Amino acid sequence: MSGGDQEPGRYYVGVDVGTGSVRAALVDQRGVLLAFADQPINKWEPQFSHHEQSSEDIWAACCVVTKKVVQGIDVNQVRGLGFDATCSLVVLDKQFHPLPVNLEGDSRRNIIMWLDHRAVSQVHRINETQHSVLQYVGGVMSVEMQAPKLLWLKENLRETCWDKAGHFFDLPDFLSWKATGVTARSLCSLVCKWTYSAEKGWDDSFWKTIGLEDFVADNYSKIGNQVLPPGASLGNGLTPEAAKDLGLPAGVAVAASLIDAHAGGLGVIGADVRGHGLSCEGQPVTSRLAVICGTSSCHMGISRDPIFVPGVWGPYFSAMVPGFWLNEGGQSVTGKLVTGLKLSQDLDDLAILYLATVQAIAFGTRLIIEAMEAAGHSVSTLFLCGGLSKNPLFVQMHADITGMPVILSQEVESVLVGAAILGACASGDFASVQEAMAKMSKVGKVVFPRLEDKRYYDKKYKVFLKLVEHQKEYAAIMKGD
Repeated sequence: MSGGDQEPGRYYVGVDVGTGSVRAALVDQRGVLLAFADQPINKWEPQFSHHEQSSEDIWAACCVVTKKVVQGIDVNQVRGLGFDATCSLVVLDKQFHPLPVNLEGDSRRNIIMWLDHRAVSQVHRINETQHSVLQYVGGVMSVEMQAPKLLWLKENLRETCWDKAGHFFDLPDFLSWKATGVTARSLCSLVCKWTYSAEKGWDDSFWKTIGLEDFVADNYSKIGNQVLPPGASLGNGLTPEAAKDLGLPAGVAVAASLIDAHAGGLGVIGADVRGHGLSCEGQPVTSRLAVICGTSSCHMGISRDPIFVPGVWGPYFSAMVPGFWLNEGGQSVTGKLVTGLKLSQDLDDLAILYLATVQAIAFGTRLIIEAMEAAGHSVSTLFLCGGLSKNPLFVQMHADITGMPVILSQEVESVLVGAAILGACASGDFASVQEAMAKMSKVGKVVFPRLEDKRYYDKKYKVFLKLVEHQKEYAAIMKGD
């Protein structure tokens, strides 16, 4: 029993599948992280821009970390389980066995990873259609989304993969299926990465236009025709087989899942901010921007009504917080940018390069905020989580350069708290995702902008904008005839 609580503790397990490892946490009703475990997972790069993983390897790692975090507690007090994962593409046959996504025919490697860029030709052709669904991805689809990868499989692995496929899952949905036997998909995955509309469903004309009419013919059974909001309870909870694998009782509630960055957003954006002297205290949750700084940085802003922002993904309805529209800005490989700097001359040289890199990322965040505000968002406070949020310079630069206070969570592992919030919702212990967010995410530290440096950063930002403009001009010159 915790503290002075009279009722037995209620626990939730959050499982987060990242790019290189699976992590799990045991979290209580107040959002306190009680146990943590992680386990590396395999990655293959058979050729340039091809990145693959194994769904069986990932599930085995999920079982290892879940068993670790529930050691020493009464597992009957675990009320719910939530998964989040990278938006990688899992391919299974009609009997749910792995199929190869590679030219070598290795069926163990049945996942095209989120960062895989093999489908460049396919995404160019999709964007040339200028189909209306593209307005929900900032006007241009990314090679990291699922439609181009599916088209690549049809065009390149027809016999060994495409014709045998029975199920194409986003990785978060594969995990919830593996746990429950329910093939229902999460709105988060389908809306953000597959062109599904929460209001209208699938757009037949899009799939026919790009050459994937196969999905329309079988009523989308291979990519999902039952769709649930994140946090919804799936089926009868954990199957006996999955329960045994995970070291939990059968029937534990399992939630419809989230993409990993969105779980981070869920874990921070709803925190109770009273008593910290913040302007967002009296403002709606739509005044908050969650910035999830991991391998890449994702900027999550929510709104009551749909807002279209050029170059920013969305609006996606109920993709992170049910009932709200989500816009998602992003900066690729920011984590690698900061950690991968090499010594070119001496330590002073490296320090200047490091500072310039961190500032450039923060200027990029300001550019995304300004684009969102020009389109109709109103942002007053940043909520940071992820690996780079542990870096004091990175956090202070974001405060100084945007001119906004930055809130860091009490629990550093906000993505895992977000996954656990899903499990808490599925268990029925909270009336809504919003209630669970308010109770389970806590403010740890507030970093305010240093206003004495404002003029300096405003000038530097003008230089940054010029550089962005010039970069576009140079790219246009090189693309020209």
